[in-house]
Amino acid sequence: MPHRRLVTFAAFAALLLIAACAPSGQESPLPGDSGQPGTSLGWYDELTSGTDKLDVATTVAPISSLARNIGGDRIRLRGLVPDATNSHTFEPAPSDSRYLQAADLIIVNGLHLERPTLDLAEASKRPETPIKMLGDNTITEEEWLFDFSFPESEGDPNPHLWMNVPYALRYAELMRDWFSEADPANADYYAANFEKVEARLSELDSLIEAGVESVPAENRKLLTYHDSWAYWARNYGFGVIGAVQASDFSDPSPQEVARLIDQIRAEHVPAVFGSEVFPSPVLEQIARESGAAFVDQLSDDEPPGAQQSGEHTYFGMLKKDMQVMLGALNGDATIFDSFAVTDTWG
Repeated sequence: MPHRRLVTFAAFAALLLIAACAPSGQESPLPGDSGQPGTSLGWYDELTSGTDKLDVATTVAPISSLARNIGGDRIRLRGLVPDATNSHTFEPAPSDSRYLQAADLIIVNGLHLERPTLDLAEASKRPETPIKMLGDNTITEEEWLFDFSFPESEGDPNPHLWMNVPYALRYAELMRDWFSEADPANADYYAANFEKVEARLSELDSLIEAGVESVPAENRKLLTYHDSWAYWARNYGFGVIGAVQASDFSDPSPQEVARLIDQIRAEHVPAVFGSEVFPSPVLEQIARESGAAFVDQLSDDEPPGAQQSGEHTYFGMLKKDMQVMLGALNGDATIFDSFAVTDTWG
């Protein structure tokens, strides 16, 4: 859990002076608050069950970031899945039950992603606390995607809806409605925050479309280690030619490695993409033997920068991913240079 930096006596005195000079009835933003440029409240609040704010428990960082941008400073928010963690296999610690017990609202991705967390939530939460599923309320079963990492034979769809910006917008819309239902007194505030998120995501969606257009048509192909780009690819016109990681999170067999190398050569794929969460010597081998560039800087659930930094947001994660991907596929990564990544609510 992040801790505030120790404040020197001089800095403390400066804060007192700022507070004394502030107009009556206004609060001065504290270091780390979203009131200052380049910072974020993050999603590691201590949930208290107090009546002053809505206590919300979430799971992976992209969902937590969107929740913060809708709830702003009128919710206490706890993301249960740490950054750079395999969310498919993550098992919360027994001590995490205190957050689930304190929560007024528990929001998960669903689509079979967070089963151990859901088990603990069902065992720990108060009877009146709802568990809300984002993915299950965004697409129907007919829209589910299955692939090498998520084969249809096992019945678990690819759950990475949030990588597709229109689906992320739907997530934000759902959270606006759920927050308003649980906390009607702040419904107008959540609605206003949603409008800001909607504007930012609409800009991001347009930039991605322009970025894709800048990539030569023959390069619009993805080979990744963990297949988290399926819904993004379907929406933006990319082909996913494969994923290295199997459904049991093991490496592929030598025969599968050979097949992928042949496929990359045959389709002239310029780059293959690894994951910061899933380091893969096998994918490096595939890139080396096929002649493709190996890029391991994509992320589907770890925003860049330090926790509570301005870039540690859903927006920051997608911007970095797009810059990395477009650059590797001979597209124009500079399209995203001016895209703002700080929280919208502040």
